[in-house]
Amino acid sequence: MLPSHASFDKNGLRRTITLYDGVLSLQGRSTAYCVAHARRKFDELFKADASPVAAQAIQRIAWLYSIEADARVLTCEERLRMRQERSQPLWEEMHVWLKLERARVPDGSAIAKAIDYSLNHWVGLGRYLLDGDVPIDNNYVENRIRPWALGRRNWLFIGSQLAGERAAVVMSLLQSAKLNGHEPWAYLKDVLTRLPTQLNSQIEQLLPHRWQPAG
Repeated sequence: MLPSHASFDKNGLRRTITLYDGVLSLQGRSTAYCVAHARRKFDELFKADASPVAAQAIQRIAWLYSIEADARVLTCEERLRMRQERSQPLWEEMHVWLKLERARVPDGSAIAKAIDYSLNHWVGLGRYLLDGDVPIDNNYVENRIRPWALGRRNWLFIGSQLAGERAAVVMSLLQSAKLNGHEPWAYLKDVLTRLPTQLNSQIEQLLPHRWQPAG
């Protein structure tokens, strides 16, 4: 799952974004957006007591998260079935409700922007309803990368833009290795050892979700 958005100047992160777009283009992959990001925009207005619509949106999203709590212990197939039976109707109802509320609020208002974010990303936000392995949000991954975010000031002195991009790739690989149950050092050492002789046509075998230790 990728970040919900990214900002960059023409000499900044363009190559990194292109890299992620290239990953998405493989084997028909699609972006799954983070429902927590959509909720956050309503939560900011709710805490400021700025919109009753925001409070309703948060309640509707809370119902979806309540279902996810029940589905957490299920298998992928069982989770998907529960989502289709219980979450899908609520999701479709919220879509209709958001479009109705959007027609009632003025353009440019804070609540209009919050609603527009959800509507503009609706397909990606609902991707989790089509696959039991896809989480409703990206919170788990974001918590894993929090140490890198906390140290972002240190990365200012990483040397160059290219060095920063390379460091980002390595960090992504290490965190992905953890997500797939691998010991990061063992994974990286094995990959670097095998990489010089690995055929280009078989390079995907070294990705964390496919990697197997050399026998």
